[in-house]
Amino acid sequence: MARNPRERNQRDRGGRGDREEQSDLVDKLVNINRVAKVVKGGRRFGFAALVVVGDTKGRVGYGSGKAREVPEAIRKATERAKGNMIRVPLREGRTLHHDVNGHFGAGRVVCRAAPAGTGIIAGGPMRAVFETLGVQDVVAKSTGTQNPYNMIKATFEALQMLNSPRMVAMRRGKKVGEILGPRVGVSADEGAIAEEVQE
Repeated sequence: MARNPRERNQRDRGGRGDREEQSDLVDKLVNINRVAKVVKGGRRFGFAALVVVGDTKGRVGYGSGKAREVPEAIRKATERAKGNMIRVPLREGRTLHHDVNGHFGAGRVVCRAAPAGTGIIAGGPMRAVFETLGVQDVVAKSTGTQNPYNMIKATFEALQMLNSPRMVAMRRGKKVGEILGPRVGVSADEGAIAEEVQE
């Protein structure tokens, strides 16, 4: 059955719009692994890819994909990562609001907020997550395993536990200034206004 050309053009335009919205995403290949399937007559080799995708503005996701060829495995992993993105609150758009721990399987990670100028002190897969997330200053440590899949999952579990002062204030029914308390030399009202501007 032939499709209406007008409907096809509208669908194509919609697809282009979606691509333009997704064009600001940054993806990083974390790991690629050759896998083998034993069949009658020998082995069939394939490839498994692990990809992290983010917009460098507080959204990040990860995905894995398997295929007979490397480019197809990366494409599958990237599509799954785009569908699994989460939003992470950042302080001043550069670091975490507080220290968090995460674990998955044997993987254990510790992520700590850092002052400006520290940079990303993290290894391998965790560095890829923070770079695509948009974090500029963080200190992170992974213990227990070097498996990139478990390290990524443990890092995401830690990131999902992050809370901003605004989120805590909304949950308690208070103002941000009441949560943070008055700063030295700054009134409570001015502190609340400054914190809202930072958010």
